[in-house]
Amino acid sequence: MAISELQVALIGAGAVGVALVWGYNVWQDRRHRKTADRIFKGGQGDALLTGEEAATAAAPTAAVPEGPGEWQEPYFGDAAAALPEAPGEAGAAAPVADLPATPGESESPLPTDCADAVADCVLRFRAAEPLPAPAVQAMQKAWSVELSKPIHWLARDDAGGAWRQLAADDTGRYREWAVALQLVDRRGPVSDGELARFFDGVQQVAQQTAATLELPSRGEIAMRAATLDEFCAAVDIQFVLHVVEATGGVFAGTKLRGVAEAAGLVLESDGVFRARDEAGGELFTVANLGAERLEAESIKSLATHGLTLSLDVPRVTDGVAAFDRVLAVARQLATALGGLLVDAQRAPLSDAMIDAIRAKTAELQQRMRDGGIVPGSTRALRLFS
Repeated sequence: MAISELQVALIGAGAVGVALVWGYNVWQDRRHRKTADRIFKGGQGDALLTGEEAATAAAPTAAVPEGPGEWQEPYFGDAAAALPEAPGEAGAAAPVADLPATPGESESPLPTDCADAVADCVLRFRAAEPLPAPAVQAMQKAWSVELSKPIHWLARDDAGGAWRQLAADDTGRYREWAVALQLVDRRGPVSDGELARFFDGVQQVAQQTAATLELPSRGEIAMRAATLDEFCAAVDIQFVLHVVEATGGVFAGTKLRGVAEAAGLVLESDGVFRARDEAGGELFTVANLGAERLEAESIKSLATHGLTLSLDVPRVTDGVAAFDRVLAVARQLATALGGLLVDAQRAPLSDAMIDAIRAKTAELQQRMRDGGIVPGSTRALRLFS
């Protein structure tokens, strides 16, 4: 069948269109890659050994979590050399504090405890007339409950006062609004699907209220979340020590409680003893080595083979001081109960290994500071939760 000039022209136009779309996609991809390289310079080495290296290492070493929400208990052998050196400057991640804030965030300060330029994606919108808080809360309820990461709503009154986080029962009317979605926690970064739901949901609220909303690039926000998660994973270490009965017997619960309280620990409702700082922040925990919780009533008849002392490095302000206190309390418990201070393999901790743990704690916390996340700060507590 003969092809008419019109058909030839249409075929040619279609080919040109396909070529233009392909070229545009290539250009967009390169542009996003350049943007990502500019924002997130440098790679990030592992804080300790990777899962594969830990499995093949000749000596026991500290291990990092293998996946979101899963702890792999760190354990230590007798040689300080088992802990690898920190990566050099070439392997250090870009400071996360240098990541760009959400557009418009510099115009009026937001409370960083719930709308952090590093930890959150913050979207702002402004209505022509003040909007009642109950109405806005009702609009967002259907989609916000589907998000796995914390979300906070903030508003500012027309008098130009300070931004404040809205309570569920707020009845005020506000023209300026902000919504903050946390990008990362210990389960990992926010997913692309959740980020899309967040953007779409806030956009719906803005449309329904005739408010003006400026949306940042969702792709760049996703890359921010992924890079922030990678940085956090590399410094996310929990050191664990054990105190076990020296002869393989058991500790009596009543004696255990007395010794723990004498060491300044408090038995809390979740079944673990805690040491806290002057501000009430957690320093470390002491839990039963077995499955049974250390509850106020059951501890009277408890007989346990050992105790586990845990220090969550990113969540304490002074990691070295906290580790020294963990060590002092562990030795106090071991002496009073007739126990031994050991690692997860029941090997006594040598002085060299204790020094290595102390040095590693200081190193990890310095890497956090260099990256713009102060250990024990509100930002750190949110990201490492």
